[in-house]
Amino acid sequence: MKKVLFCLIPLLFLLSACFSDPVQDDLIDYNNQDLKKAAQLEKEAIDAYDSVTGANYTSDAVMYDTMTSEVIPTYRKFVDELENIDVETDDLRKVHEGYIKAANTQYNAFIKIVSALEKQDHNLIAEANAMLDEARKGIRDYNAAIKKLAKEHDVKIEEPKTQPENSL
Repeated sequence: MKKVLFCLIPLLFLLSACFSDPVQDDLIDYNNQDLKKAAQLEKEAIDAYDSVTGANYTSDAVMYDTMTSEVIPTYRKFVDELENIDVETDDLRKVHEGYIKAANTQYNAFIKIVSALEKQDHNLIAEANAMLDEARKGIRDYNAAIKKLAKEHDVKIEEPKTQPENSL
């Protein structure tokens, strides 16, 4: 009887491996490990951005300094972290690529804001705000796609990331 159990236990482990869900495994790693550093960098950049926009706006000079010394360098590191995440499954890779695209759009909007401040060009501000709107939509789409993928593969995902709420 013991011999049968010793033979069955490894077989059960082998069979359980056959039934694993690679997307579920990838999502768990992605959510619990890969996004941690990137999420912290994103939060730092967005908090710095929020500190000089909307109701917190004080002057173009303060905004320019914060954008060039904090927001843009930190957000660039965030985008680099996103781009360096190695996603194993096609389903998650497609969703993650949407996040990278939205993050790059937002990064380029931040660059355009600095250019607008340098040139005092209201048209560039309008263009930057349109890009921020596009990025917000992309990030909302990413969050919805991640939630859907997680639900399909029985994975609990933390709440969506903080995004800038202010427009210039």
